[in-house]
Amino acid sequence: MVKNSFISVFSQKEKEENPGSVEFQVFHFTNKIRRLTSHLELHKKDYLSQRGLRKILGKRQRLLAYLSKKNRVRYKELIGQLNIRETKTR
Repeated sequence: MVKNSFISVFSQKEKEENPGSVEFQVFHFTNKIRRLTSHLELHKKDYLSQRGLRKILGKRQRLLAYLSKKNRVRYKELIGQLNIRETKTR
């Protein structure tokens, strides 16, 4: 598996203070998604990892939808920092 270096958006101090924040959870899920994606590029038939990736994507999507409803400014900052696409709103 190819190891990618991930840029830490949050400082170490912020991680220690509030690891349960929505931003930290989304950041953590994004790192997991990127790791699994690079793994699946090499192991195309790893169906259990594909399932895990879909579950993590769903969790991140729900957290982003929650943050979008509660605080649109924090949501925009987060997706900008993590370089992810904005979710479609209905």
